[in-house]
Amino acid sequence: MAVTELPRDRADAMTPDHHVVVIGAGFGGIGAAIELDRAGIDDYVILEKWDGPGGTWRANTYPGVAVDIPSFIYSFSYEQRANWSRLFAPGAELLSYAEDVVARNGLRRRMRFNTTVDEMVFDEAADLWRISISDDEGERELTGRYVISGIGALERPVLPDIDGIDSFKGEILHTARWDHDVDLTGKRVACIGTGASALQLVPEIAEQVGHMEVYQRTPIWVAPKLDPEIGVIGRAAMSIPPIRSATRGVGTLAFDVFGNVVFQQRLKPLRSLLEGSIKHWMRSQVDDPETREALIPDYSFGCKRPSMSNGYLRSFNRDNVDLITTPIRSITPTGVRTDDGRLHKADVLICATGFRIMSEAEPTPFPVRGRGGVDLGEFWLENRFHAYQGVSVAGFPNMFSVAGPYGFVVGSYFWMIEATTKHAVRVIREADRRGATTAEVRKGPQDRYVKKCRSRQADSPLFGPPCATSNTYYVNFQGDSPLRPAMYAEMWWENRHFPLSHYRYESHAEVAEDLRVAATVGG
Repeated sequence: MAVTELPRDRADAMTPDHHVVVIGAGFGGIGAAIELDRAGIDDYVILEKWDGPGGTWRANTYPGVAVDIPSFIYSFSYEQRANWSRLFAPGAELLSYAEDVVARNGLRRRMRFNTTVDEMVFDEAADLWRISISDDEGERELTGRYVISGIGALERPVLPDIDGIDSFKGEILHTARWDHDVDLTGKRVACIGTGASALQLVPEIAEQVGHMEVYQRTPIWVAPKLDPEIGVIGRAAMSIPPIRSATRGVGTLAFDVFGNVVFQQRLKPLRSLLEGSIKHWMRSQVDDPETREALIPDYSFGCKRPSMSNGYLRSFNRDNVDLITTPIRSITPTGVRTDDGRLHKADVLICATGFRIMSEAEPTPFPVRGRGGVDLGEFWLENRFHAYQGVSVAGFPNMFSVAGPYGFVVGSYFWMIEATTKHAVRVIREADRRGATTAEVRKGPQDRYVKKCRSRQADSPLFGPPCATSNTYYVNFQGDSPLRPAMYAEMWWENRHFPLSHYRYESHAEVAEDLRVAATVGG
């Protein structure tokens, strides 16, 4: 029986280039690819703006960069490694781990490096995403039936919003865009920021620089870092799967319990005991009384990202390192001017100023337009940041996030990756089973999930007086947090066992017919 041939341009418009497009080749994108392979979904591509996999660990190469979660937890459960050099692995080892996982799973052939996503638009007539990309071939369009965004939260570095920063004549570095060609030897260095990156960087460069001033807006909690080298015996023990898995399990449980101590108001007595011990240790590290007290936070532990360092506080005992707590008024061509009118000369300006997270200025890394042309960033600005299980947003079909709002439980990023990628792939498989071309979370289940999260947050000190002076990135300008107020077990279970009926599966009649005809042309 002859079949009328579909016009080639029409068939091309209805048939996506790939069934799934994964954005990002960091651990989120790597985890998504592994889940797709496990589900037997073979038609996918991974887009990555860098020249290789690794994401955060390819971008962050500043001196002293290391993971602040024990290495045996900060890894995939199905790709555990026995040969970490330290309890908290340096950044180079995390990058090597990412490359090893990519190699063992044959993912590099799926990856397109040096490829930037500029915009995503959902085509309602074809039930697919039209993705504008820039790569070595220029600007063009790529289409995918489904999109999984593996873009992490710590992805978009931000320079401080200080008058005159563009006028500075010396070198300007951001910890997430480190230039190793800049020699700091003997230089006058101004380090703006005292977050987790600064804690690692400052003691590493203190001996090299001529003089360094560290500009502190908000002091940070610093705990001692138990970071032993893992010797031959330790590696041999960790190479035994039952020991490695047991160690991972105990460590995960400890972090889960710790997170609940920190973020639950009803556990205040335990948190107060912890705070007293840490403050005592912090004071013991600093010689000068005035500097010592300036480094002690006046907000509760856990309001900002808890950090560990054995060298940061001691750096202020050096003659060539000063702590500056006077607010910065402006940056001049030759240095930093503080509110007291003093000009602090500098040759190099280091910005340890973090990333855009749920930002009012840039709510999404690039424009994303769903049904009716609704922009996701504008939608979140008007309706507050939210997503079902941190994965899906109603009105944006066939799109899933690995690290969306209300998705992350405090602790290892990998627990979230494994949970949310399982969620996304489960929905895609169900849509394929039904022969559907769209899968979209229903507004009812999404709203109930978000309501539950916000209700639970009422018990957290993040939103009360204990954290009022912390200036934390855990809470955005809308008063929301990206954290999922739950324990690992709940996140793990719900992302694997949510009712599939929480999604609406549909097939645009015209799309279905066009695809049927295209598949039978010449039959």
